[in-house]
Amino acid sequence: MRFVVLALRRLAVGLLGVLAVWLIAFVFRVTDQRLPTILTLALVYGIAAYVILPRIVRMSLKLLKRGSVPSFTLTGDGFPGDPVNLALVGTFAELNAAFARAGWIAADPLGLKSSWGMAVSFVLNRPYPNAPFSTLYLFGRKQDIGFQKPIDGSPRKRHHIRFWALSPDRAGEANTPAFWLNADRPPLDEPALWVGAGTRDTGLSFTRFTFQFTHATADDTNAERNFILGELKAAGVIGKATWHKEGERLNLGKVNHYVADGEIAVARLR
Repeated sequence: MRFVVLALRRLAVGLLGVLAVWLIAFVFRVTDQRLPTILTLALVYGIAAYVILPRIVRMSLKLLKRGSVPSFTLTGDGFPGDPVNLALVGTFAELNAAFARAGWIAADPLGLKSSWGMAVSFVLNRPYPNAPFSTLYLFGRKQDIGFQKPIDGSPRKRHHIRFWALSPDRAGEANTPAFWLNADRPPLDEPALWVGAGTRDTGLSFTRFTFQFTHATADDTNAERNFILGELKAAGVIGKATWHKEGERLNLGKVNHYVADGEIAVARLR
């Protein structure tokens, strides 16, 4: 098995090398005659970072997929994203009202217009209180909603958390793979378990393998979880929090650059 994995990795690297040679030999040769160098480089970067490399990553992860229970979200490329660290129980309306009372703002849906607005505000350091979030995945789907609180009015720094709704009837299955791999979302007008991943943005960064633009985030997600809990407690919108650690959680301690204790705070919305 180890030999097969090693062979697949070498094959992927070899194919990437062939692709790079093809780009240099053919694409650059054509574009050098028709496009300015800067535009050519931007075009190749866009294709590589947002089309080619993500697909290579997804393909390799499918081949090497591990049958383990995640303690973190996943990026669109299949890499570990933000650790799961908070869950709230209540309806969608109660969740919105709770964060509004705490002074947090719901994020705009991610789209072409909101992405462009975020890019402009980021470069000009112009406030965008309801800026969109990049998409992360849990339970086989993207986040249902996200909330944020800007730091010093800057779009580059913010406290933020994404939530995925899950039926409360399944909360007792938190120590099973089926709980984390479930893709069903309960109706928004019914009480739900809102599973969240909270982190703090600190500036601009690039993704490690595909070199896409993204926010840099603070390492200590435990501190961010505690900050969000403190905000909700101060606003009087949650009850007493209890602490849970699923029986099959990965004992990672560190996911990407994150430091996480693997514990999830669970509280009921008032």
